[in-house]
Amino acid sequence: MAAPVTIQVMGTDGRPLAGAVVVVTMPGDKPPASKGLYTVAQRDIQFDPQVLIVPVGGTVSFPNLDRVRHHVYSFSKTKKFELKLFGRDESRTVTFDKPGAVALGCNIHDGMNGVIYVTASPNTALTDASGRVRMNVAAGTGRVAVWHPTIRAPGNTLEQPASITAAGLATVLQLRR
Repeated sequence: MAAPVTIQVMGTDGRPLAGAVVVVTMPGDKPPASKGLYTVAQRDIQFDPQVLIVPVGGTVSFPNLDRVRHHVYSFSKTKKFELKLFGRDESRTVTFDKPGAVALGCNIHDGMNGVIYVTASPNTALTDASGRVRMNVAAGTGRVAVWHPTIRAPGNTLEQPASITAAGLATVLQLRR
């Protein structure tokens, strides 16, 4: 039976941390199914969205909506790839087959940065502007992991045990320096 889970992530400065990936892993979780094609557009010399969550096996399209050419790449352990120069209204795709964070860059525009977070858990969400995620998770004992590029820990991830009762879980995770 699923229970409501609300997690708020606070940064080291004590303020809500938007754009953090929260993963709740429970025993017996089945990997999420891919829901078609996912998209990271190149718009206004930026990746849009800047952080995208996809399930293991998900395919991401990289359409170029800018008037300039882009050369998208990643040297991440999770997935290394290179999409050589392509122009406006052209698109390339990449399939992501292992869980983890995949940092994105553009060889032409150094200021373009983004992340594709590949997950094997059906309980994965991105924190909103108030640093919160809400999801329904099976009751039991599992783990909560938080990923954000500013977290100073291996893999930019902090993890801790989580006990979810039938009534759910509401907690605040404060990142420490």
